[in-house]
Amino acid sequence: MTTDHPSFQIFQGTTSLVTGGAGFIGSHLTQALLNLGGKVRVLDNFESGFESNIPKGADLVRASVLDEPALNSAARGCSYVFHEAAMVSVPVSVAKPDECLEVNIRGTHRVLEAARTAGVRRVLFAASAAAYGNTPLLPSREDHVPDCWSPYASSKVAGELLLAAYARSYSISTVSLRYFNIFGPRQDPKSAYAAVISAFLDALIAGRQPMIFGDGQQTRDFTPVENVVHANLLAASSDRPLAGEVFNIGCGGRVSLLQALEQIARSLGVSAVPRHGPVRAGDVRHSQADISRAREVLGYAPVVDFETGMARTAAWARSVFSSGSEARKPHA
Repeated sequence: MTTDHPSFQIFQGTTSLVTGGAGFIGSHLTQALLNLGGKVRVLDNFESGFESNIPKGADLVRASVLDEPALNSAARGCSYVFHEAAMVSVPVSVAKPDECLEVNIRGTHRVLEAARTAGVRRVLFAASAAAYGNTPLLPSREDHVPDCWSPYASSKVAGELLLAAYARSYSISTVSLRYFNIFGPRQDPKSAYAAVISAFLDALIAGRQPMIFGDGQQTRDFTPVENVVHANLLAASSDRPLAGEVFNIGCGGRVSLLQALEQIARSLGVSAVPRHGPVRAGDVRHSQADISRAREVLGYAPVVDFETGMARTAAWARSVFSSGSEARKPHA
């Protein structure tokens, strides 16, 4: 990831709060902020995060985003809040809609309230490409009408609306970044609802036959995690008066699940013949980001392409998954 962008100097000496900072994306973002000379507070309840993910130098607050006193304390003195904590699984949201909406909507509201009370400069929200659903209009643009196929998708759209409302009602800047199928090191493959790239890697390294739900022709804009971190830093450091804007963050391409599996197998030097299961409720058929708005407003462009990101992720997975590393053990 590029850390020599001139606007990134703004993070030196500032304090940021990263909710979900023990998770996959949050931990990478925390590391980047520390590398830039910033101070970071990580708030995480370890529902899905790993303590070993938290970089040295970050301050840890063990709490949920539903814990108002902990949030208020963690946000105090912060210039930026990066809200990454969420229930992130579409299938789990279908099985447990109440829990999804509680964490993703009420939790986001409480993060905004804590940030507003603390006088935070800007809140960055991890939104999702799930907002676009099964729209036939590709690539997806931010002005397309949301098409929610799961409680998870609807909760993320609700979060975007909350951020816009707070920016318009109070003196706080907010930005929502719609992530498109992020992958990379530290993505947990052991969940029953693991993201497809990490699940493929884990299966192939263990010598198991990987599972594809559906025919495998569904496509995704698979995006290395470095691009999301870069986008967050650009959005946080932008001198534009951002007030609830939504930006797509992806690579701008489409790769089928079968093509992704083939690329992973090639990176690992193995062969892969998948088994197929039924399509899962809430899953969409195709997804692709139009990243022109993020490029024009934030100066965003992918810093790592799909193939490079996959090679890096496969190398990490080979060293971690095959060794039973402590990196995959959750906080006790």
